[in-house]
Amino acid sequence: MFIHIFGFRWKANATDADKARATREIRAFQGTIPGLIDVAVGENLSPRGQGYTFAGLMRFTDRAACDVYATHPMHMALLEWLVPLIDPVELDFEA
Repeated sequence: MFIHIFGFRWKANATDADKARATREIRAFQGTIPGLIDVAVGENLSPRGQGYTFAGLMRFTDRAACDVYATHPMHMALLEWLVPLIDPVELDFEA
């Protein structure tokens, strides 16, 4: 199993609609991207979040499936509009 964790610090120009859209689009990956087992996203509730207010976790069958996700057209379309609105952090590991 391969785990992909991410967090976002939203930039000042990100709207509530942008945040809702990101949640919808990320959740829509499940059942569409091969090898993606499940997706969880939501508001970061940790008091130690260092400004990262949005978090997510994805479980993949293996690292190769995560590599496919990285260049999948749905993911690329999300990144096109999302990247200018966030300061992201990502963590990946095999479990």
